Amino acid sequence: MTLAIIKTGGKQYKIEEGDKIKVEKIEGEEGSVITFNEVLFVGDEKDAKVGTPVVAGAKVEAKIIKTEKGDKVVGVKFKAKKRYKVKFGHRQTMTEVEILSIK
Repeated sequence: MTLAIIKTGGKQYKIEEGDKIKVEKIEGEEGSVITFNEVLFVGDEKDAKVGTPVVAGAKVEAKIIKTEKGDKVVGVKFKAKKRYKVKFGHRQTMTEVEILSIK
């Protein structure tokens, strides 16, 4: 069981082979294989490598499953004593990927 921590879209994800995770939008066709090069940690029960800030030569391969919009997040802008109030919503585009290998 190899464990890795990758960075993509300004966020960090703890992954193993076979995991399915949703990350911020990644360009590519459904079914295509992509590579994450920003690997911050790679390890298992016996050995661990921590990057400074990334592990040299480490990469994670994943397959794009689908791209869709995430849940709606509602926000409010408000200025006191100025009669200004704006309510807005946002749906981030998310890409679901399946981790194929950690090298």
